[in-house]
Amino acid sequence: MAAVSMRSRSRSMELSPEEERILIRDIALAAEANSKEGDIFYLLTQRWWQHWIDYVNQDQPNNPNDVSFVSEHYDSAGSSTLKRPAGIDNSDLIYDAASADTNSGIDIHDTLLEGRDYVLLPQEVWNQLHTWYGGGPTLPRKVISSGLSQTEMAVEVYPLRLQLLVMPKGDRSIIRISKKETIAELHRSACDIFDLSMEQVCIWDYYGRRKHALMNDMDKTLDDANIQMDQDILVEVLNPVNGTTLGRSTRGLSATKGASRSYSVELIQSQGLIARELDTPYGTIGVSTRGSSCGLTGLQNLGNTCFMNSAIQCLVHTPEFARYFREDYHQEINWQNPLGMVGELALAFGELLRKLWAPGRTPVAPRPFKTKLARFAPQFSGYNQHDSQELLAFLLDGLHEDLNRVKHKPYIKSRDADGRPDEDVADEYWANHIARNDSIIVDVCQGQYKSTLVCPICNKVSVTFDPFMYLSLPLQSTTTRTMTVTVFTSDGSALPSACTVTVPKQGRCRDLIQMLSNASSVKHSEKLLLVEIQHHMIQRFLEDPLISLSTIKDDDHLAAFKVPKLANTKYLQLIHRRREQGNSDSQITSGWKPYGTPLVLPISCDDEIIGGNILMMVHKMLSPMLRTKSLEHTKISGLSSATEGSDPSLDLCSGGACTDSVVSNSANKDITSSKPVSSLELPLQLVGENNTCTDLWVGVEKAIRLASSSTSILIYVDWSQKFLEKYDTHYLENLPEVFKYGPVTKKARTEPLSLYTCLEAFLREEPLVPEDMWYCPQCKERRQASKKLDLWRLPEVLVIHLKRFSYSRSMKHKLETFVDFPIHDFDLTNYVASKKNARRQLYELYALTNHIGGMGSGHYTAHIKLLDENRWYSFDDSCVSPINEEEVKSGAAYVLFYRRVMTEDADASC
Repeated sequence: MAAVSMRSRSRSMELSPEEERILIRDIALAAEANSKEGDIFYLLTQRWWQHWIDYVNQDQPNNPNDVSFVSEHYDSAGSSTLKRPAGIDNSDLIYDAASADTNSGIDIHDTLLEGRDYVLLPQEVWNQLHTWYGGGPTLPRKVISSGLSQTEMAVEVYPLRLQLLVMPKGDRSIIRISKKETIAELHRSACDIFDLSMEQVCIWDYYGRRKHALMNDMDKTLDDANIQMDQDILVEVLNPVNGTTLGRSTRGLSATKGASRSYSVELIQSQGLIARELDTPYGTIGVSTRGSSCGLTGLQNLGNTCFMNSAIQCLVHTPEFARYFREDYHQEINWQNPLGMVGELALAFGELLRKLWAPGRTPVAPRPFKTKLARFAPQFSGYNQHDSQELLAFLLDGLHEDLNRVKHKPYIKSRDADGRPDEDVADEYWANHIARNDSIIVDVCQGQYKSTLVCPICNKVSVTFDPFMYLSLPLQSTTTRTMTVTVFTSDGSALPSACTVTVPKQGRCRDLIQMLSNASSVKHSEKLLLVEIQHHMIQRFLEDPLISLSTIKDDDHLAAFKVPKLANTKYLQLIHRRREQGNSDSQITSGWKPYGTPLVLPISCDDEIIGGNILMMVHKMLSPMLRTKSLEHTKISGLSSATEGSDPSLDLCSGGACTDSVVSNSANKDITSSKPVSSLELPLQLVGENNTCTDLWVGVEKAIRLASSSTSILIYVDWSQKFLEKYDTHYLENLPEVFKYGPVTKKARTEPLSLYTCLEAFLREEPLVPEDMWYCPQCKERRQASKKLDLWRLPEVLVIHLKRFSYSRSMKHKLETFVDFPIHDFDLTNYVASKKNARRQLYELYALTNHIGGMGSGHYTAHIKLLDENRWYSFDDSCVSPINEEEVKSGAAYVLFYRRVMTEDADASC
């Protein structure tokens, strides 16, 4: 054999590089003309192939490859003649051959890419090169039929790698087998490996360690049986003596990318799991239903995957995407985009789309797509329920990056409008965007809106034009919200009362204060001091009128205090404390804990602050809560008789029911005064520097020294049992939330909310949230600017997300609001700010997702209109059924898909 090889190499040495090139060219052309299914191609390392190409073309004029040569390819002694390649060496394509499983053959690396790592050569070309140069190892691969029509040819670079598990013996083995082999061939291979007879075994699709289907149709191919790369196959020996449960291989496969090409013969390369998805026509699990209409195939629920199924069906039935992914889109895949998924998401989605548009109605199990999704978006891994809109956003963005036609994104610095016409600025921003982002997703789904920011301090106006993929619309029938705030008086003229007011949803604190002032009849000489309460302490003073109300959550607790308008004041914070239950009434400091709602009193800094003055102010503020039998004992011993004139009025604040609203802080001892109890001398502790406490009843005439830097005075009120019996302190407890969600009950449908109203709320001017403040270039500081959005350029397909889910610190809530959305003639003409063209902007609904049920336990479905049939269908996982157009609208509608309607005065672009 060695002699034959030497003679072959000797004969090849007689050929010049040019003669080798011409001979290989002629062989390749002949092979191309006779290419058919079942032919054998061979993998050859790109490194060796490029060396040979350079070698045989070195005498060609204007050789385009000259600049890529490296010195090791040349003869020594300064000659410019390329060295003849040594023997073929494919070792860089394979794992360690010595450790290869004999049943699976020689395994090539999982991440090889044609054109970068290897080329595919027809058998005749490989034989000739191997005759001349020898070497190896030999890596043959078969040509199989693929594609939707099964008429395309593809080289199966990565045959299926399957783990055979024998029950009950527990033996296992890994084999490589073509997806186009029959189940009978799999049976034969398994029996040969484990020395069994065909009559002894049953073979099961054991994907995910579960028996999915008995593989007893011997003529069916593994491709048609929906067998996946790296899955388990259970070989069950009949009449077992000792049954065992076998595990599943966890070895993953990372697929290669790209289309295989051999001398102008376009052969779509099999690519591991990706190839499995590309070449599978449709799944087989489930029962076929009536008819053979395309596009009526359901998706199996793999376990809480209805969120994924509903979103996929809407995208799959978007006409532009259906056409694009059923044609050859591979040349647009961006393999190098660091923001993408190296083409794998696009390939997985494309093949799933082809399955769903294949003839027949057999439901498809989207397991390969789910695997890819979990790989690139771990937040969607596992089998928990997720938000279909979040998945949709990820898919649109991921598909865009995988299919971005821009291979090298230029750096472009956007300019502000600076007084230029909006049309010019918008076109400039859009051109800059397209220069970096150009894909089928941009073509179909992306629009542009105008964003206007106004600084609240210097009135600087900034205008930008930004792209959008979808619109997230709020679900408020108006742009308002109701807020409940407990109002206290500082002069003891009334009990605390909870006032509920309606304010702009995107308003500011000044709006809330104004509405509360009107509701609680604040006098001209008074003002409201708004505070946020947490854990019986004041969390923050909401004194800045520009604070956005969006920073106040529904489960926050607010209190407002009527205080006189004074120029130079400090605030007295009255923190309430009581003993923990179970402790004795002994004077143990650690036994006092804060409770209730803290109170706030203003103190003028223009006069000397005397301890006795503070005692009178506290007594006056708490006097409305004195129980009736204690009113005769309201005199405070040792203090000015001015206290006796306090009016313990029990009048309520207008417009609201009284509730508790005081916050308390604890940290002091119970003071047992020598003065009579009838004087109601509440134990008050002044908290000084270093948290030292001073009894205010000791030296009531003494002045209180405060640090100039302090803005408030902290006082502890320690409520022992005897004082709790004298005061009705329930007014200080259980401060209501800003908005309390009641139990979900079935209610009659209220006035429908128009989709146009939601859009208007979305476009209305609103302040930015503090976490997203804008840097004003004129003020040189971050400002809570006002933001106004306007639609400028609308896409072919407009996706609208109805924001049904709201979140607070303690709970999630779903809005069951019924939205009246148009199915036909959704007219957005008047909402587009650009007047560059006067064409009508009409849209028609063709798909939507629905969310039925509550948070975490709901279910997603889709309603989709097959445009060819002009008929609506319900897609509920694997179940697909026709519905009437009247059934499309419901309170469950979540994400709406509209497509542009071509009118006589409208073109495809806006």
